[in-house]
Amino acid sequence: MSQSQDSAVEALDRTHSVLNQTPPLEDYNLYEADIALREGVRREGAGWAEAELRAHGARCGSAEVIEWGFLANRCKPELLSHDRQGHRIDRVRYHPAYHELMRLGLEVGLHSRPWTDAKAGAQVARAAACYLQGQVEAGHCCPLTMTFAAVPTLRMTPEIAQSWLPGVLARGYDPGDRPAAQKGALTIGMGMTEKQGGSDVRANTTSAQPLGARGSGEPHRLVGHKWFMSAPMCDAFLMLAQAPDGLSCFLVPRWQPDGSRNAIRLQRLKDKVGNVANASAEVELQGALGWMVGEEGRGVASILEMVALTRFDCIVNSAAAQRQAVSQAVHHAMHRSAFGAALIHQPLMRNVLTDLQLEAEGSLALALRMARALDHPQIEAERLLLRLGLPVGKYWVCKRTPGLVYEAMECLGGNGVIEEFVAARLYRDAPINAIWEGSGNIQALDVLRVLDKSPAAIDAWFAELAETAGAEPLLDAAVADLKAALADGREREYRARSLVQGLALSLQASLLLRAGNTGVAAAFIRSRLGGRGHLYGDLPRGIDPGAILARGNPRPA
Repeated sequence: MSQSQDSAVEALDRTHSVLNQTPPLEDYNLYEADIALREGVRREGAGWAEAELRAHGARCGSAEVIEWGFLANRCKPELLSHDRQGHRIDRVRYHPAYHELMRLGLEVGLHSRPWTDAKAGAQVARAAACYLQGQVEAGHCCPLTMTFAAVPTLRMTPEIAQSWLPGVLARGYDPGDRPAAQKGALTIGMGMTEKQGGSDVRANTTSAQPLGARGSGEPHRLVGHKWFMSAPMCDAFLMLAQAPDGLSCFLVPRWQPDGSRNAIRLQRLKDKVGNVANASAEVELQGALGWMVGEEGRGVASILEMVALTRFDCIVNSAAAQRQAVSQAVHHAMHRSAFGAALIHQPLMRNVLTDLQLEAEGSLALALRMARALDHPQIEAERLLLRLGLPVGKYWVCKRTPGLVYEAMECLGGNGVIEEFVAARLYRDAPINAIWEGSGNIQALDVLRVLDKSPAAIDAWFAELAETAGAEPLLDAAVADLKAALADGREREYRARSLVQGLALSLQASLLLRAGNTGVAAAFIRSRLGGRGHLYGDLPRGIDPGAILARGNPRPA
């Protein structure tokens, strides 16, 4: 073949140049790039943590850590029920990237900081760090959350707390499959749901028989099943089971004190639509050894604080998903051109992206306000606000996330549905927090229970809203409508979702007003409280998209 023929063949190999494709969003600082987060951290009392958050934001935005998120999802956990010799081992094998993500979170104290250094703003600082790491990968956040949330429940029984909390609170990660006494750092999981009950845990049939003395701190044998047990390689699990005097809470370790494996049999791993980096197992308890936590017959009360804190983290991590989705969409629009202009300059795309950023800012504001309430449990008004705010926030923020992520994914066009891009994973993960620990109806019904059992909570809510009374007529009207709706006792359960929506939107609007950015607050209020439609991209005229989009840009100039 002649030289000219070789050149011709080579030219055929080069059919086109790669143009107009968006570069990967990596090697950026998630904290520095997030104006709303930086403002919120300072506003809610954790400005002292900014240096650490900046460092964590740089780590989470690195190409290396972002790749861990992809690898942990691409290589799903694998159940190893037996070893090669046939011994039962009930072990789950994860990709090394999952372990790196766990190590990253545990070493910065996402599971322990507010408990080991309970100064003002500690919960806000932790929430901000979780929000940063949650943007990398959602699945591994589950065991971090459960370990964090288990601490108040473990403290109910001093002998259990003395034995377990040093390892639970340690900043480190030891994934080794061996007894807790041989490890310096421990993680805690949860096993509540059973086949026949779902969210109705009082229908649980797992039984717990005392080995001798009864009551708090005493050993029992548990027989039964768990339909969902998340993160089955944790060192111990908080579970509910029927003791002689009723449903009670138990700490069930993977290994017994004598060094033998506990009778926790992993039957299979769930094949989930999202949250795939984190294993969830079906479990048979064949006489598993567990120690009662809290009072016998008060299992729900014992585990309630853990449940409340998992709800809080669902809010934070859903807000994180919203932020990452908006970041990806804005970043894409900054680099992609169509019909002769960059997407970021096209009016309809600006409407959609601005609307998404407003949603993300409202979600973050609510999450950080609940974090500040967690920082001040000794203040009655804060405690009451939190009691109502956690189910309201979990309902609203988690439920808004799938729609937001979908719209952001659509902004990327065909690339948005390809697994090599993060938007597809965000979309698969988006419904999980809304369903975890009680779906939307459960949260709405819990709000009604709070209104009945703790009527002072709604007074605390309206006291919070009163801080912005008179500032925005639309918000004042929405608050008046909310008061009327709450006072109307007719078909209240039927209307529960509407009531929760009103509670959420009024608080988000008030918080954004107090945050001080009048453009963001006014746009949020006009679009959410002004009778607009339910789809993103329906902003009214007169809003300045440029200033709001600048807040959503993950690579500001």
